[in-house]
Amino acid sequence: MIDFSGVYKSFAEQDLLVNANLRISPGEKIGLIGPNGAGKSTLFNMLTGDMAPDKGSVSKPANARLGYLKQQLPDDVKDISVLDFTADAIPELKVTLNKIKDLEICLQESDIDSESILKQIGNLQHKYEALGGYSIRTDAAVILSGLGFHPERLNEKLSAFSGGWQMRAGLARVLTAKAEIMLLDEPSNYLDIPAVEWLQRYLRSFKGTLLLISHDRYLLNSLTNITVEISNGILSRFSGNYDFYEREKEQRIVSQKAAKLNQDKKKEQIERFVERFRAKNTKASQVKSRLKSLEKMEDIRIAVQRNNAPIRLPVPPHSGAEIIRLENASVSYGKDGFHLDNINLSIERGSKTAFIGYNGTGKTTLLKVIADVLPLNSGKRILGHKVVIGYQAQEFADVLPSEQTLYDIMRAALPVGADAKMIRKILGSFGFSGTDIDKQCRVLSGGEKIRLSFARIFIASPNFLILDEPTTHLDLYTRESLQKAIREYKGTVCLVSHDIEFVRNAADTIIEMRPPGIKKYYGNFDYYREKKELENKNNLPESGSEKKSSDKDSKKQQVYNPKAERRERAEKRKLVSKEKKSLEQKIEAAEKNLDKLEIEKSEIIVLIEANSPDLDFKKVNTRLIQIESEIAGVTAEWEENSLKLEEIMEEYP
Repeated sequence: MIDFSGVYKSFAEQDLLVNANLRISPGEKIGLIGPNGAGKSTLFNMLTGDMAPDKGSVSKPANARLGYLKQQLPDDVKDISVLDFTADAIPELKVTLNKIKDLEICLQESDIDSESILKQIGNLQHKYEALGGYSIRTDAAVILSGLGFHPERLNEKLSAFSGGWQMRAGLARVLTAKAEIMLLDEPSNYLDIPAVEWLQRYLRSFKGTLLLISHDRYLLNSLTNITVEISNGILSRFSGNYDFYEREKEQRIVSQKAAKLNQDKKKEQIERFVERFRAKNTKASQVKSRLKSLEKMEDIRIAVQRNNAPIRLPVPPHSGAEIIRLENASVSYGKDGFHLDNINLSIERGSKTAFIGYNGTGKTTLLKVIADVLPLNSGKRILGHKVVIGYQAQEFADVLPSEQTLYDIMRAALPVGADAKMIRKILGSFGFSGTDIDKQCRVLSGGEKIRLSFARIFIASPNFLILDEPTTHLDLYTRESLQKAIREYKGTVCLVSHDIEFVRNAADTIIEMRPPGIKKYYGNFDYYREKKELENKNNLPESGSEKKSSDKDSKKQQVYNPKAERRERAEKRKLVSKEKKSLEQKIEAAEKNLDKLEIEKSEIIVLIEANSPDLDFKKVNTRLIQIESEIAGVTAEWEENSLKLEEIMEEYP
């Protein structure tokens, strides 16, 4: 059991935690969310003992092994190999092994009780085995491979890898430790999409307690069953994943507003009574009693609602139907001679294309070629009619000159001959007020930096956006705002992102990097995954009773027979038609029920907002809470049945 009891923590003038109380039971999977700087990492540091609360207590199981992914590795580990660093994940293993070696040396002495020592060695060997000592290097190698490390590089020193790959090794070390309590602080920050998917599959089978700080909705939704929000110093617990939290928080705010109205009304009644009868001796005891009840009332705090300025992308100027075309394009760079060869690619007007693949497969390189930042070694790059490019490099938000103002940044990007009055207009359309124009970049939040980045791009009125990791360092709310803006944008977009939910919601076309080439999928991310699964299935080697007697034949790839597959699917479709009908009926009934509940909810909210003196707030508020609970239950049932139906419809349309 992990307990935060009456915890207070502040830095300078900011209160990070105010009377925070939280209990985490063994095996719970916690998603820890909140604005940047709200205190999420502080919570982790208290659990590890690196930081103490100003007031209150933090407790955890005394003998529980804790695994903690920090945001930076110590310098003293960078001269050992990746595999050695990762396998050295359980300090107790080294201690146990050294004890075994010391006892083995003792056995060589003549005047010792060898039977007793052998017994001790046996006990230590059992302990070593139970801790996974005999398989830990193999486990470490498997995990490193899953996170994208090439097997041939596992014996290279950590210092030979970039900071991002070193952080991957740090994550691999935490996973290898198989701790009872795992603390992961932004584990997907340096991962590409394949590695994020592997991590999700690995953590799904984790049996211990997981605390996850992440801006990745895919991980939060698929791995956590409890969400804890830190906001304005308050810890709030929600019994579900991130999607559940979003729905429940809005419902809580409605309930809190109703309760606050009710409380304010009671306070006003008490204050009127006291004011009226304060001077009357016959009412003295009643006045005193009411004043005591007023003092005991704890103010109801309404949760802070999102106040993020939305990202609105202006309507782009018209362009030709084909935005850009690459013909037999080849490019190479770097000391390792990385290359992409014979790339043939066409981007159509209005498409939203995401480039995905492991880090190092050329995603950023191809974006630079498309943006005309990196020249081709051979082949053609043909830009479409009236196409204007807006390119955001991966590092733009990180290299903003800290002392420059918003006006300075925009002025530098202003096209030759353009009117400087446009600067205020464009900044305004991206949520910056008139007084913001003189702000220096060093005071901007991550969300403000990304909005400034887009404002800078749009001062040239582009109709083709090329975005390299636009979600880096953005909080959950800004990511959602950006994906919505891209989805609704009338122009064309090419992007690279490791955020699966962002790609799923923003892109309608996927290009997979397969160096030295690419493969294009005319569908969204879910369509791409379905096709990949089919490709992998068809490329599996034959095994067991299906093996051919000839060694030559056994090496042949399985032949895809579309006619046989159609016949098999038709037979299966008959079997699932009854289940489809049942699911459709359940979904329809749930939707009708939800409509009724939403109508009743809206009517109650109207009554509350009207603040009628005859309204029984307690009764109405109780019913509102019941409705929210019923909506959550029906929605969960609807989602479960809809997901089943969707899976059936995808396989048997």
